[in-house]
Amino acid sequence: MEAVKKIQKKRGTVVSRSGDKSIVVRIDYLMKHPQYEKYIRRRTKLAVHDPANEAGVGDFVEITPCRPISKRKSWRLVKILQKAVKE
Repeated sequence: MEAVKKIQKKRGTVVSRSGDKSIVVRIDYLMKHPQYEKYIRRRTKLAVHDPANEAGVGDFVEITPCRPISKRKSWRLVKILQKAVKE
């Protein structure tokens, strides 16, 4: 029986539409400081492939890793979980 590898999915907020079929997603997380044991907010920004150009700035999205599409893009948009509220 083969081991089934679970594909990791991450959730984050779109902060930029960096070009055609590309978005930048910010992922916020908490980590414990190694010495002081206090929780610290951290973030990482990932370039994501959006083939349909459907995500906009402020949308909450789910992404998954994929083959490298360009120098920085190796993540792909899975779905938009929540659209941004327009005022």
